[in-house]
Amino acid sequence: MKKILLLSDTHSFIDAQIIKFVNQADEVWHAGDIGDLSVTDQLRAIKPLRAVYGNIDDANARLTFPLDEKFTLENVSVWMTHIGGYPNKYSIRVKDEIQKNPPKIFISGHSHILKVQFDHKLNLLHLNPGAAGKHGFHKIRTMLRFELNDGDIKNLEVIELAQRL
Repeated sequence: MKKILLLSDTHSFIDAQIIKFVNQADEVWHAGDIGDLSVTDQLRAIKPLRAVYGNIDDANARLTFPLDEKFTLENVSVWMTHIGGYPNKYSIRVKDEIQKNPPKIFISGHSHILKVQFDHKLNLLHLNPGAAGKHGFHKIRTMLRFELNDGDIKNLEVIELAQRL
């Protein structure tokens, strides 16, 4: 079993609230728009990290992290990217591939809108953790955490952090 903390859109921001939840996870996944790489350096110093770069990330982030991260953990296939769309509205870049070979979990960030949605056509779970940073239009900073256990996704929780000031 692995406890996962999923966040996105930190835009160079990290604080003690985020770190508290990082400490409770087995792995941290960042779905892009990292901003300053000091954010991922801090995360990686505490727990194993998987991350992708987002549209605001600079050349250093793009050299450090991929556009897409595809992997299997605890018999659950995962595809994480920053701009991926939603069920029935996947981005053109991923649409054909996701229809041909859907993962069990498809993760995207970018919108700053937390969304958990099951895609019945492709039999996959779409996750967008919202935004953990302070930059953007969102009012509440959010993340997701869940457990992966031998092919199952369990105990999915929404984490609401402080209001974005």
